[in-house]
Amino acid sequence: MKNLTKLFSLLGLTLLASSYAKSDEPTVYKLYYLGGQSNMEGFGFSEELPEEAGTVSRDVMIFTGQMAFDNETHGGVGIWEPLQPGHGTGFKTDGTRNKLSGRFGPELFFGQTMAERSPDTKIAIIKYALGGSGLAVGVGYGNWHPEFSEGAGNNQYDHFLKTLRNAIGQSDIDGDGIADQLVPSGIVWMQGEADAYDSQVAADEYRANIERLMSLIRAALRVDDLPLVIGKITDSGMSDDGSVMDYIETVQSAQLDFVNNDACATYVTVTEELGYLDDGWHYDTDGFMRLGTAFALAMDELEQTCGYTE
Repeated sequence: MKNLTKLFSLLGLTLLASSYAKSDEPTVYKLYYLGGQSNMEGFGFSEELPEEAGTVSRDVMIFTGQMAFDNETHGGVGIWEPLQPGHGTGFKTDGTRNKLSGRFGPELFFGQTMAERSPDTKIAIIKYALGGSGLAVGVGYGNWHPEFSEGAGNNQYDHFLKTLRNAIGQSDIDGDGIADQLVPSGIVWMQGEADAYDSQVAADEYRANIERLMSLIRAALRVDDLPLVIGKITDSGMSDDGSVMDYIETVQSAQLDFVNNDACATYVTVTEELGYLDDGWHYDTDGFMRLGTAFALAMDELEQTCGYTE
């Protein structure tokens, strides 16, 4: 099957990258994948951050894959750099140089909070998200369905795999001349609005689609029970009929049912308390600060529950 071919290819490259170790004492990084759609992409304004939150985090490295639509070939390129604001919407990279935007997403406070809670551990974040992307084929501005075959057959799942391959393929992520060790430690997923907006059919398919995709992402990271944090999608109510997403309850129920049936998954509901920008879709700056922090706290607790503590 197509998805297995992609996965085996990725794993082969992952093993190849690990064989180029230059030192018997590599820097060990706990590795987290952050993915989804626009509220993972990030719409917080960097200029509104507290001064201490706007600095470069030297204990946290990030690789943000260039986002791309389905059937485009440039998705997933990127480079590692220390975490700082600017990896939100509008971020661009050509795989040689990053161009930061004036926005940030959950990655900023997730990375900072994880580093604070594990001061003796380095943190590495791989991020790939596309605003408006759905799990079902034909939904939103791109889809994550593993069996997508329209056009060139290159979709968000492919771009994720390429991001992961490119990130892991760089053995020295901090540029100190010594190969580093990346230890897969968790997944954070913020997505579902596109499916909840599109149709009842797409919403009905969400439960099966999220289970399959998360299983494949865990497999790509080579840990079947990798801790998984899912953010609850919410509706701003900023529409004439009071509901931006007509099928949101179906998707919310699917998200909750999935985490309730997965011993190493948890549901973050702080989104119920967050404010929105005027567009009615995206959380405000304070919201992204709180969301990233909540993701980190949930991940830290889940790691202890699932036995991923040091």
